[in-house]
Amino acid sequence: MTAKNVFVLALTDVQRGELETVNGAENYVFRNLLDYESVVNTPDIDFEGLLAQARRELQEFDGPVDAIVTHWDFPASVIGPLLAKEHGLPAPSLESLLKCEHKYWSRLEQKASIPECVPQFASFDPFDDDALSKIDIDYPFWVKPVKSHSSNLGFEIQNEDQFREAVQEIRDQIEQIGDAFNDVLAMVDLPPELKNADGNTCLAEGFISGIQAAPEGTMFGGKFKVHGVFDMHKDEAGTSFERLDYPANSVPESVQQRMIDLTERYMHHVGFDDGCFNAEFMWDEAEDKLWLVEINTRISQSHSDLFAKVDGVSNHEVAIDIALGHEPKMPRRKGNFAVASQCMIFHDEDAIVTRVPSAEDKAAIRERYPETTVTLQVKEGEKLSDLPGQDSYRYILGKLYIGADNREQLVERYNAILSELPFEFAPVDQATGQEGAA
Repeated sequence: MTAKNVFVLALTDVQRGELETVNGAENYVFRNLLDYESVVNTPDIDFEGLLAQARRELQEFDGPVDAIVTHWDFPASVIGPLLAKEHGLPAPSLESLLKCEHKYWSRLEQKASIPECVPQFASFDPFDDDALSKIDIDYPFWVKPVKSHSSNLGFEIQNEDQFREAVQEIRDQIEQIGDAFNDVLAMVDLPPELKNADGNTCLAEGFISGIQAAPEGTMFGGKFKVHGVFDMHKDEAGTSFERLDYPANSVPESVQQRMIDLTERYMHHVGFDDGCFNAEFMWDEAEDKLWLVEINTRISQSHSDLFAKVDGVSNHEVAIDIALGHEPKMPRRKGNFAVASQCMIFHDEDAIVTRVPSAEDKAAIRERYPETTVTLQVKEGEKLSDLPGQDSYRYILGKLYIGADNREQLVERYNAILSELPFEFAPVDQATGQEGAA
């Protein structure tokens, strides 16, 4: 049997290990497409340059391109399907992707298909000095760009002063992703409602709260499937995600099924097919009300190791199936752990990183806590506020991927590992922006 060439955008060493868990991995050759630094770990995105570079890499490859797999957010989430279509491989249409990825367009389509779980919303131009007067939503509300990474440039607004401060920060940074997103929007015919809502537009949304959970699944040949549901636990302040747990148990199975049913209605409505997705919901338990937060058009790389720990294979399994034109299938509960979690390593204040865990430190953690993986998003000498893709509240130093026999053991391991990781910092002189005395 000839090995299949599976190209994976911005493939890391950790993800290469996750890919090796899939069934029939010995029959695949996993090949990187584009580098992580230019696709993920950068504040400025050159979409057209990245697309051209990816095309060159595939053109120069001496062999068949059998599959293209995407597990990162924009721009990878769009580049992968575009390239797949060009090579005659299964992929969602660009329009169906954008009806999920453009937050305002998505809200319009949600209102048309699943209005019962859509909060109040309005688009606005962050460069319009009179934007606030055009937002007919009561305080508190959220503002965010129509395209951003994670919760970067997302703000809870309680009053006019907070709105002004948030808009100023958004103005300073929105074009880093917004301009690249405009390059994509130019590839499709936009509806009249989006005439004044380009990639540098923002969305205001009525405040929603509740217990957050996320189904992940696939659409293939018009058939909808969900292969897992995740708990999304926020920190005590309720501003940042602290843990992703699999499988979910924070909401009843009946509520999880309602999330799944709503997602299916939406994906059929926008014509999404031959691709993977994950959808984020909030459940207001007191009102028994579901709110849709957003839909992502890919498997989540944050979920990959957790599926491997609990179900025995990474979620790359279904992404590869679809990319090869096969019906996607996932095993269930064939892994070494009953529960697993991606846990954030946070730091709450700006600082200069003076020490990070070494390879030996990470190996020692894995020895004490079997199959635990530590990934870092910072390097020695970096200033935390200069890091790309951070949210607006606190800094992410890295992530832990932990398996356990139960949820109590999971939390115990998380707290223990946090106390053992040898990070060190020096203060930042706010006046000069330089490192202060340690």
